Amino acid sequence: MRAFGFARDVLRSDAAGAHRVTYTELFFDLVFVFAVTQVSHVLLHEQSALSLLHTVMLAMVVWWVWMFTTWASSWLDPERGAVRALFVVLMLLGLLLASAIPEAFGDRALLFAVSLVAMQLSRSVFTFFAFSRAHPDHAANFVRIIVWHATAGALWIVGAFLPDQARLVVWLVALAIDYVGPRLRFWTPGMGGSPLASWNVSGAHMSERVSLFLIIALGESIVVTGAAFSTAPLDAVHLGAFLAAFAGTVLLWLLYFSHAQQRGSEYLESARERGMIAQTAYTYIPLLLVLGIVLSAVADGLVLRHPLGTPTPWLTGLLCGSAIVYLLGLLLFRRATGMRWSLTVVIGALALGALWPLGGLLPTAVVVWTANAVLAAVVVAEQLLYRGRTQG
Repeated sequence: MRAFGFARDVLRSDAAGAHRVTYTELFFDLVFVFAVTQVSHVLLHEQSALSLLHTVMLAMVVWWVWMFTTWASSWLDPERGAVRALFVVLMLLGLLLASAIPEAFGDRALLFAVSLVAMQLSRSVFTFFAFSRAHPDHAANFVRIIVWHATAGALWIVGAFLPDQARLVVWLVALAIDYVGPRLRFWTPGMGGSPLASWNVSGAHMSERVSLFLIIALGESIVVTGAAFSTAPLDAVHLGAFLAAFAGTVLLWLLYFSHAQQRGSEYLESARERGMIAQTAYTYIPLLLVLGIVLSAVADGLVLRHPLGTPTPWLTGLLCGSAIVYLLGLLLFRRATGMRWSLTVVIGALALGALWPLGGLLPTAVVVWTANAVLAAVVVAEQLLYRGRTQG
């Protein structure tokens, strides 16, 4: 593999500060602001079980594409011209992918699939060449990743030509292949699985990148809330719904960014073997946080459309279910980064589960503010416990 590769080194150095998040990465993230908006609007426009499944699948695709790029950018130096060019190409492909999301299961299925596969393969092939000269073991890892991307990619593209039901099945298989690959260490016939040493990344970089994506997702909640309120009647009922939606977004932000984000980052940075921690805590688990935020944004938009009366079972499920998914993600993240299981988070999730079947008997405003009160109680309890541990 040493015969291949770039003539100039495009990898980050090991010097202090070399793994900071760059403006190139932040510029790349702009595409995903649009992508997350597109995902949430799929469910906003049509509330059905099939639409929910589509939304979850699309969110998983968007997160996975972004996350694989984050792993690559932990090694590639975005300040190098070739890497910047790669990011520009990925942005263009990502914009095409995002534009196809509303009709990904319809007329734009092929555009969606081709854009997705092109992003995954182009980034992995580039990283293979980046590693080939100086790190052939890492390059071999990307050979495995390319094989897995190509296998799933074939199914994504074939599925785009199939009728709706067959497409859904084939794409579910492709998505499963995408997600199981890292967990199997990209095991490939004749090559085996990737050595864990090839997964070593900067803990600070990985933590900051995931945190920024969560900010993007929370920003989508703000956008949905603001857009819905801007066209709603200016009365006390809609103002109350607006304030409830804003408060819910703030509470989701506090739950992760008050303590969990910093402590998780410190744990990953200080770990001797970061690969599996980064895979579990910062690759798989945050998907639950992202899904919780996206579904919460959809619920906020629906509440602002219909703030009067009692909520439908669908709306109650979104209000309570989104918060439960987020709390589950927070609970697992805490544990995966060396923190204790949180009883307060478990109690909060159980309380929301109890509210779920009662929601149809209560006014919409009561359900929304009760769900917010549960989240607020978890925030306060976590803060008190944190102070007790630091002062004890």
